[in-house]
Amino acid sequence: MSRISPVTGHYVTVEVDGLEYKVFYLENGTGQPLVCQHTAGCHNHQWRGLLEDEQIASDYRIIAYDLPRHGKSDPPENTEWWKEEYKLTAEHYTNFIIAFCDALDLKDPIFMGCSFGGNVALQLALRRPDRFAGIIAVEGADYSPGFYLDWWQHPHANAAQVCASGVWDLMAPQSPEADRRKTWFYYTQGSEAFKGDLYFYSVDHDLRDRLGEIDGDRCPLVMMTGEYDYLTTPEDSARTAKAIKNCTFLKMEKIGHFPMSENYPVFRLYLLEALRILKQRRKTPVPA
Repeated sequence: MSRISPVTGHYVTVEVDGLEYKVFYLENGTGQPLVCQHTAGCHNHQWRGLLEDEQIASDYRIIAYDLPRHGKSDPPENTEWWKEEYKLTAEHYTNFIIAFCDALDLKDPIFMGCSFGGNVALQLALRRPDRFAGIIAVEGADYSPGFYLDWWQHPHANAAQVCASGVWDLMAPQSPEADRRKTWFYYTQGSEAFKGDLYFYSVDHDLRDRLGEIDGDRCPLVMMTGEYDYLTTPEDSARTAKAIKNCTFLKMEKIGHFPMSENYPVFRLYLLEALRILKQRRKTPVPA
């Protein structure tokens, strides 16, 4: 039996908002594209369990990218990026995701993001419902204040340790320790981007007055949140989903804020249900 993973990695050049990025992504499978966004300050390793899931890869082309400044994706190529503080905005974030999908010429993709990726999933549902066949917002909500803090990067603190330890208790105690430790380890590697990501998460993202503009008939939407997530609670996500037309909310039992990496076997059960819901919605005629 081969010990070589079927997952492959590639770079693609993405041009967005006058900037050029060399973007790294992992992929596996065939079928409808399933585009996956990692959490703030992290990278696409979080999706390894999904990428190597033979059942899902038989029906979907799973694509997990590193957002620029994360993992193996560099900052922009054609600007002196080091002279400006990195603050990710909703406009640039959504523009990048659209440009990435366009660069790969993806047809009718499903977008799935977790945490600040779950929040941008809602932004995409609002701004570009025409570009996606479905959207899955994991650990997302209309508003996530209070996490953009100066001490995430402070000269008197070990930023890597602070960022990693700050997410430890967002995971469920039932999740395997080895997987929780790996999730912690991922965060020790992404501290430089973490604060800038959280600017989007806790400052620029606020859809409290715009949820009624999102149409779950036009772009099917499923939200999923773990019961141990105290940052974006199940109640936050359920409230958000209730305000969106034809949006389904799934509460994930015995799991926390990083479900795809802290306990993939539990997460996949809910993901299969979400994919089933999206597939069924696509078969149902949209009301005139």
